[in-house]
Amino acid sequence: MIDSRIDTISNVAFYNFINPDNLARSYKEHLSDFSTWDKKKHAEEYLVYPNNIGSKISIDEVSLSDGELYTIVTNKSANGRKGALISILNGTKVEQIKKVLKNIPDSQLEKVTEVTLDMAKNMESASKQCFPNASLVSDRFHVVRLVSDALQHVRIKFRWEAIQLENESIKKCRASKVEYNSEVLSNGDTRKQLLARSRHLLFKATDKWSEQQCKRAEVLFKEYPLIKTAYHLSLQFRSIYNEKIKENARVRMKEWIADIEKSNIEEFNTAAESIDNNLENILNFFNHRSTNANAESFNAKLKGFRAIMRGVKDLSFFLYRLEKLFA
Repeated sequence: MIDSRIDTISNVAFYNFINPDNLARSYKEHLSDFSTWDKKKHAEEYLVYPNNIGSKISIDEVSLSDGELYTIVTNKSANGRKGALISILNGTKVEQIKKVLKNIPDSQLEKVTEVTLDMAKNMESASKQCFPNASLVSDRFHVVRLVSDALQHVRIKFRWEAIQLENESIKKCRASKVEYNSEVLSNGDTRKQLLARSRHLLFKATDKWSEQQCKRAEVLFKEYPLIKTAYHLSLQFRSIYNEKIKENARVRMKEWIADIEKSNIEEFNTAAESIDNNLENILNFFNHRSTNANAESFNAKLKGFRAIMRGVKDLSFFLYRLEKLFA
């Protein structure tokens, strides 16, 4: 949900029967100090607020305008409110991130003890160089999504095969001037429908399935045993996050990676390699069970703010308002 403070101009305009565009223009040009803002010259390249740094921070990327990616660093303890924004900068390259964060005194950078991030190597490298005393934590959501995506890729591969098979069958029937009738499975789905409609049930544990999903899963796993194997491998991985002890989680992840090698499912091999390459950062989750949820929530607020302003027409002014709200 969007913070109500973000929509202040629209609210004031509404309750005072003022055109919100006119009020926004007046605020920008006359009521605010935007014209004399000391960061205006470099705002579109970077903003940094050293005093907002805390012991636990998040680093992520967000698209602000026209698909341009910005790196955003936030303080977890601020809970997405005043003081949350540590830095926002144009670009995601390691050198760009380093250059901006080095505006923060080393004594403050050294206070950071934990950084949560996704599995991008550029973010990892920049975090290691900028926060020498910090433990890096790969976000649980991104790791689990990687495995879930591998499962969905298996399903999609079979779906495309079913579509291709159906197209070939239709073509043959037309050539023979025979009416084509799709094969209907025991639950009433065609193969193409079965594979398309199974998407959501594969994200859920079996005890969360509806009666209809149970019937569909039974048919799906009977017709496509490889999807059944992939589904149980996905559940097995997700269950590792229920462990309370880091070393137990390490053992189970190593066992899971070994199981993937035996399964010989190409899509899961790629996911397992990525997990193995980021294993220490992934396992650091079990130190304090920290996630990047606050960064994702903050990004959602930025996108909501962007939607309220009907896009980013003036990037400098947009960033100025972000400073007033979050820095």
